[in-house]
Amino acid sequence: MTSEGDVRPPVVVGVDGSEGSVAALRWAVGYGAATGIPVRALLVWHYPTAAGLPQVGHVPEVVTEEVEGQEAATLREAIAKAAPDAPGVDIAGEVRYGHPAQVLIEESGRAGLLVVGRRGHGGFLGTHLGSVSLHCVNAAECPVVVVHSPADG
Repeated sequence: MTSEGDVRPPVVVGVDGSEGSVAALRWAVGYGAATGIPVRALLVWHYPTAAGLPQVGHVPEVVTEEVEGQEAATLREAIAKAAPDAPGVDIAGEVRYGHPAQVLIEESGRAGLLVVGRRGHGGFLGTHLGSVSLHCVNAAECPVVVVHSPADG
């Protein structure tokens, strides 16, 4: 039982529109429904560079606006798939620019739980975590749940 003064940190979920991220969001919504903890669905994007790091602040504004509009649509669709009827669950979605692993790890410092999907390659390689999941498991400041989607096998 929580009191009005009891503000618990949210569950943060990394979403990219993939089947794995929708499964992670679905799991987080179930957790939020069971615990009364709010869920923050976070879609993080960036333009890859030769060095693999995002060029924060170096993206033309018109391009950023167009891409963020597309990413916001992807996030809305993922939320609709994961929580078509989740009454009473506080779900907020946000689109951010940056490297997904870096932003999720930063957000883990303000979260009670970080939830990510597992991206595999099928077969033997499918037993391994994706790079974002691996970075989050190794560096997050809160507990991390890695959700396997039904497509993972």
